[in-house]
Amino acid sequence: MTTDDRVPVIRVSQPLLLFGGCYSNLQATEALFAAAERLGIPPRRIICTGDVVAYAADAAATVDLVRRMGIPVVMGNCEESLGTRAADCGCGFAGGSACDLLSVAWYAHANAALDDDARAWMRGLPRRIDVEMSNRRLAVVHGSPRRINQFVFASAPADDLIGLIGVTGCDGVIGGHCGLPFTRVVDGRLWHNPGAIGVPANDGTPRVWFSVLRPSDGGIEICHLPLEYDHATAAAAIWTAGLPAGYADAMGSGLWPSTDVLPPMELQQRGVALTLPTVVWPDAAPVAAGR
Repeated sequence: MTTDDRVPVIRVSQPLLLFGGCYSNLQATEALFAAAERLGIPPRRIICTGDVVAYAADAAATVDLVRRMGIPVVMGNCEESLGTRAADCGCGFAGGSACDLLSVAWYAHANAALDDDARAWMRGLPRRIDVEMSNRRLAVVHGSPRRINQFVFASAPADDLIGLIGVTGCDGVIGGHCGLPFTRVVDGRLWHNPGAIGVPANDGTPRVWFSVLRPSDGGIEICHLPLEYDHATAAAAIWTAGLPAGYADAMGSGLWPSTDVLPPMELQQRGVALTLPTVVWPDAAPVAAGR
């Protein structure tokens, strides 16, 4: 196995909590850390896949909370853009799409809220963190190992996943960005997305998602977990900030205000409540994702 010596490595022999996409949702981020405490998982065993800041109202407070907790965070495209004062979020939305147009307002709001210290922290985040657990190595990235804002969904062709995992020199990839939790095993290699906690998973419920990885006999147990939180307060903050109403509505309805980025399979599953089984890898079924 060949890996990059410059990549930070976290060696874990106890449960590891993974989450992504705080999206400036302070209430959900607070609930996530409360859940970690209930589970007995300390900050050193919590990893965020990036995009601490985005759609919701409390960019500065959410960044402050994540920094105070001292957890490892992978740079997302939003950190990359806000850290360098780029003109847009760099999310990879098609120009002129609903997602692209909605991003203008929240990106401007977040840009105005963050100070130089927060931006310096964002610029200093690693683009990849490797995790070693149960004699396996996983690359934690934001979008994909090839592109920080690449959308990788559960319906991705197997060959695409194998190629992306192969780039890392690892046994699997933990990625974020697409906002939907899933686990797939292809030819014995793992792709896992713990989901986002800042916005529901477009499944018609206000729940958000994270995951816990536990070492097991000869492998890793991967458990997708839903998170209930005070979504009404998060929605009210969006309204008060004058941000797009669609994101406030999504907090309660569980439906995204736009679906431009979704492939056909994920689009068909809009509004269908997620049910995600626990997966034991490498002894998992070829596809372990569903609703």
